Amino acid sequence: MYKVLIIEDDKDTAKEVSALFTSHGYAVVTENDGLKGFSLALNLVFDVITLDRMLPNMNGIEILERLRKQGNSTPVLLISALGLVNDRVLGLKAGADDYLVKPFASEELLARAEALIRRQQQRQQNGTPAHFLKFEDLELDLLQRLAFRGGVAISLMAKEFRLLEYLMRYSGQVLTKKMILESLWNLNFDPSTNFIEVHIARLRKKVDAPGLVPLIHTIRGVGYTLSKKTKASS
Repeated sequence: MYKVLIIEDDKDTAKEVSALFTSHGYAVVTENDGLKGFSLALNLVFDVITLDRMLPNMNGIEILERLRKQGNSTPVLLISALGLVNDRVLGLKAGADDYLVKPFASEELLARAEALIRRQQQRQQNGTPAHFLKFEDLELDLLQRLAFRGGVAISLMAKEFRLLEYLMRYSGQVLTKKMILESLWNLNFDPSTNFIEVHIARLRKKVDAPGLVPLIHTIRGVGYTLSKKTKASS
């Protein structure tokens, strides 16, 4: 049984998130005060922490910074209504492993938390730093916003970096166009018939350069996935 700490001062949100994790077999601890939440995170063992950014007595950024300075490496999913790139970068630099913008879908919150737990287990096995994402020979440095394929730097625009980050966080899973639109563009509809296709194509040209094993695959009629090899893909 995995153990999650939910630090959230909005009672309705805390109740909803707690019920979500409980229904999936997690042991749940909730706290609505920043200072008390920090104490729990520092002194008890959790598999993952969901952390609201705006909290009484100690905000989420300060909690993150203090935890990391104390050597606490528990995966943290920072949750905030602030969704600009600078806000995300600030959260990641403070020590967050992932950043989710409010309002969010419960299914995505759970999926992101589960992905963080898997990444933590993989890091413990291979020693990968917490601010790096790695899949095969593809690497992302989340702090410096750098991408590499086989040790060679890849020049990515901001949206391309976010799209690749999203694919890497859920590597091996099929991501639908709807999931990508809602997560990266905060849209619940496709603004054009080939909006996502264009962004994927641009990213694929940079990541899957000629001579390299393709990693970004299209699952016809479903969506996209980052994997070494897949069936029914293009």
